[in-house]
Amino acid sequence: MYNTVLFPTDGSDGASAALDHAVDVARQYEATLHILFVAQTDIGPSGMVDADHDDVAKSDMTGDQHEEVSSGMTNVERDQATLLEEQGQQVVGQVAQSVGDDVPVETVVLQGNPYEQILDYSDENDADLIVMGTHGRTGVDRYLLGSVTEKVVRTSDVPVLTVRMNA
Repeated sequence: MYNTVLFPTDGSDGASAALDHAVDVARQYEATLHILFVAQTDIGPSGMVDADHDDVAKSDMTGDQHEEVSSGMTNVERDQATLLEEQGQQVVGQVAQSVGDDVPVETVVLQGNPYEQILDYSDENDADLIVMGTHGRTGVDRYLLGSVTEKVVRTSDVPVLTVRMNA
């Protein structure tokens, strides 16, 4: 029934709460567990999502300081993306170690918008199930902070098992 189980994680307690479920399903069905971390690099310096992130952007500097940066990222943003990617490698490595040897594991770190990357990865790797943690936020907190899990649940073509973090 399940050959590929996708476990997106950000290293949070909410994601960790879902790991046991993902491992149990993968073990029961002898499926491969794909552990995915998405370094969110689609946010510009203002904190807003950069809609034109593929275009060439120019910094606000003038004269000799003026610099053209490909893909809309400044050097600072590129350094932050590298740090996020390194953090992601640590997270997926730790999760993979905790799974054990009886479940086949693949790890991957991507950059971009988390929910879009999760859905794209799921499609490209024929995931049969996505297992995600949720922080259990409601009301204004969820509205203001957004919910990657909620967006994946609403738009995924495959079943999504959500696991709420214990309060």
